Amino acid sequence: MLSRGYTTELLTGKDSSKRKSRIPARIDFLQSVSGLVLALFIMFHLVFESSILLGKDAMYMLTKVFEGEPFIQGGEPLIISVLAFIIFAFFVLHAGVAMRKFPSSYKEYRRYTEHKALLNHNDTNLWYVQIMTGFIMFFLGSIHLYIMMTQPENIGPYASSDRVYSDLMWPMYLVLLISVVLHAGIGLYRLIIKWGVFDGKDPKANRQRSRRIAKVLVTAYLLLGLASLGAYMRIGYEHRGEYGQRYVPGSGK
Repeated sequence: MLSRGYTTELLTGKDSSKRKSRIPARIDFLQSVSGLVLALFIMFHLVFESSILLGKDAMYMLTKVFEGEPFIQGGEPLIISVLAFIIFAFFVLHAGVAMRKFPSSYKEYRRYTEHKALLNHNDTNLWYVQIMTGFIMFFLGSIHLYIMMTQPENIGPYASSDRVYSDLMWPMYLVLLISVVLHAGIGLYRLIIKWGVFDGKDPKANRQRSRRIAKVLVTAYLLLGLASLGAYMRIGYEHRGEYGQRYVPGSGK
């Protein structure tokens, strides 16, 4: 009995063994989708975190919403753990498929840096920034998500501020904030260019417009994140003498 591949050869006159695999394209699509999901999550996450700028009550109420308090009496912190685990799964998936494009040896890295210096092309330089920020996020992002998965009850105006200030986590969150905003902003820009989302009749004009939009978004989210981090540090400093005390809504304490 002839194999299916051999039968195809006889009928088409082509060697089926030389057909190109679709796996790389599918992996590339998976990388784009997972990256888009994570970028959108980061945008919403930073907005939610900035609720502290509206006051302790606002941050407390939003935290309880994510704990399902409208449906569960008192809320359930385990919901936060589940959400953090889902994001962590996307995080690992995205990192896994993206790492195949990273230089795998010092020789490849040198070849890339020489190529980057020779071309001095904006998009090539942005890809280098993505490599560096992705490397940082792989470690610091994992720490943050692990804390969210294992200590969901320690999220709140005082609990979060104590972690940032008294537990000296602010340097990590500062580096993570800069890395994640740059990585997400550049990633969205490269997705738009790669898939020609807004190309229209003038792809070059779209590239320039998309780059300007990405710069505005990165700047806005960096400022928002820094303002939020500053608020958590201020509250943590003021609360340092009562470390571990939980916030009571409506009381200011």
